[in-house]
Amino acid sequence: MTQDPPHAELDADAGAGDGPGAGPEPAGADVDAAPPRAAGPAGDAPAAEAGAAERPAPGASAPEVASAIAEAWTTSWSRLVALLIGQYARPDLAEDAVADAFEQAARHWPTAGVPRNPGAWLLTTARRRVLDRLRTEQVHRRKEPLMVVDDEMRALAAAAVDPGAHVADEQLRLVFACCHPAIAPDDRVALTLRFVVGLSTAEIARLLLVQETALAARMTRAKKRLAASGIPFAVPAPERLDDRLDVVATVAYLLFTAGYQPAPGERPLRVDLGDEAIRLLRSLDTLLPDRAVVRALLALLLLQHSRRDARLDRDGAIVLLADQDRSRWHADEIAEGVALLTTLEPDVPTSRLAEDYRVQALVAAEHATAASADATRWDVIAAHYAHLEALSGSPVVRLARAVAVAEAQGADAGLALLEGLDDALPRHHRVPAVRAELLVRVGRTADAASQYRRALDLVTNATERTHLEARLAALGGSPTE
Repeated sequence: MTQDPPHAELDADAGAGDGPGAGPEPAGADVDAAPPRAAGPAGDAPAAEAGAAERPAPGASAPEVASAIAEAWTTSWSRLVALLIGQYARPDLAEDAVADAFEQAARHWPTAGVPRNPGAWLLTTARRRVLDRLRTEQVHRRKEPLMVVDDEMRALAAAAVDPGAHVADEQLRLVFACCHPAIAPDDRVALTLRFVVGLSTAEIARLLLVQETALAARMTRAKKRLAASGIPFAVPAPERLDDRLDVVATVAYLLFTAGYQPAPGERPLRVDLGDEAIRLLRSLDTLLPDRAVVRALLALLLLQHSRRDARLDRDGAIVLLADQDRSRWHADEIAEGVALLTTLEPDVPTSRLAEDYRVQALVAAEHATAASADATRWDVIAAHYAHLEALSGSPVVRLARAVAVAEAQGADAGLALLEGLDDALPRHHRVPAVRAELLVRVGRTADAASQYRRALDLVTNATERTHLEARLAALGGSPTE
């Protein structure tokens, strides 16, 4: 799978960004709101067993219910799916059952009240849904009495053992299980982002730079194949973990990207997704130490994530890299990322993906260690992007390279590299946004205003829309001209 570098604030001051703008779409300064995070303490006790701890308070207002459901979605989605898949090995049923549980919560909690342990309530409801589906399937298949099937289902659940005990991290287990080699690589990534992170189809399509309808069809086929083919949905044996490592790394990369890539809505940044991606990589580095692809990606994400507190101002507006308060960057994470880079020898053979991440991390390190925006070595960054483009052929890398070249050699050189990118990235608002900024630099303000309007037609995130409107207004234009 071709990946593009994470993180690009390529939207306005061309060259103010530090990476190519969202990775296949990669990780970084695309700011976004993606549904749930991986991990979260959804209780494991069924409602009937949880007793008073789970008993709802009587009645709840609409805002209370909405807040509780949103919080449960963020903290519990992936854990609920993981628990159900671990117990029943049916990812198709697990996802549907959790979604049904949230729908039931939306119906019942306004009148019955929000449970004291929403995660346990949701888990109980989802388990019942899975068992109902399994009973129906068994009865149809074998035409046996329902009571016999119920006894078999209970015995099966009681006898279940954990085949993935060698992977201690629950979320990492689910990632490895989703990345089965019998499934096409892109479909593995998409299913994992859905099951583990809970991203919507639209969000995953945006990350992978594909049409939403096409991805939805692919995911449906993949889930049906999982259900019908007997593919073992389980953590591979210890000696086979490396076989899935590149795809697992790709998932972590895109999980991080989802925290920064704009999506429709108001929320501009999901720091928790970045935190979770880094946590998963640390667990992966402990499980499989000294793997180049893991170390390179961890270095990259640490360097990118180190700037999280300076990316937005107090009003939630985007702060471009050149204008960020560098004293708010996390120096310890920058130091750790740079130290990790020193352990990766460029002449030692590694996978193409590991080299891709290493070069992206070198770009991030140039930005993170520059004493000021003026001290940034744009010629070095442009050379790194040229190498990365030769590795990947990615149009998003070309976009980032155009920014770096414009800084190093002038706006006209950057504009030349943008040629053809509108066809390669037809739904990417940053192509016209970067072109607009470079046109401003060469004095073509009317053409720049036209490009800003085109970017506004494509942008979906409210924070970035506000930023682009401000850039257009500074030229004396308006979005409707």
